[in-house]
Amino acid sequence: MMARQVRVLVLTGNGINCELETAHACRLAGADQVEVRYLWDLASGSSSLAGYGMVCLPGGFLDGDDLGSARASAIRLRHTEVGGRRLVDQFLSFVADGGLMIGICNGFQLMVKLGLLPASGSGSGRQQVTLTWNDSGRFEDRWVHLAADPESPCVFTRGLDRLQLPVRHGEGKIVLGPEAPLEALEAARQIPLRYVHPETGEPTGQFPWNPNGSPGAIAALTDPSGRLFGLMPHPEAFLHRTNHPRWTREKLPEEGAGLALFRNAVEFLRRS
Repeated sequence: MMARQVRVLVLTGNGINCELETAHACRLAGADQVEVRYLWDLASGSSSLAGYGMVCLPGGFLDGDDLGSARASAIRLRHTEVGGRRLVDQFLSFVADGGLMIGICNGFQLMVKLGLLPASGSGSGRQQVTLTWNDSGRFEDRWVHLAADPESPCVFTRGLDRLQLPVRHGEGKIVLGPEAPLEALEAARQIPLRYVHPETGEPTGQFPWNPNGSPGAIAALTDPSGRLFGLMPHPEAFLHRTNHPRWTREKLPEEGAGLALFRNAVEFLRRS
């Protein structure tokens, strides 16, 4: 039986600025074909999500963060039609057909506002949570310590334990709604990554280890299937030891911790 070819689509445009690093991560992870296309290619009908195994929504400043991070883009995707069909429906069909999706920072904010995450119960396509200003009241650019939940269904975090990644965001605090309370997300293991204290390894709300004040130390969310994944830290920014600020002072593995997330996704698609 031949292994499945893995095709990845990385979307850019309208203020996204981490598309090249994200595409590079997918290639390093072993994807056979990685294409970077503009959001407006979807809107014009010259491109679509069909035929790809994974879609990446990278970080950046969508529409200058007008109306709040990713809000304007979410509205555009809900109301722009191609051939009589809303663009958001193309995303929902991609998900229903078994595709993988990762949203990083601004991409995570877009997934949340499109209702792709956490998609608790029958809530896919309906916004259930949001992301708002950090408790510090300012943009945070720092490295954080994370712990993965070994029992989470998340495809991207399988086999991971502890890792360090950088964050760079002004609106990264999760605000949970009545359809997706913390207790329900914990019970469904939909919190695959949490901010932890570097010494104890325990989830923390303490600044700066929790850079935004998210309840439950939430750094990422997954949907019930584990195929959709959004996180505030930037895995594409730690692909090699020289990306780490202490690479000249510490003995670090050659491969950066962020690459494992993309490799998990590519291997999952290869076996599917």
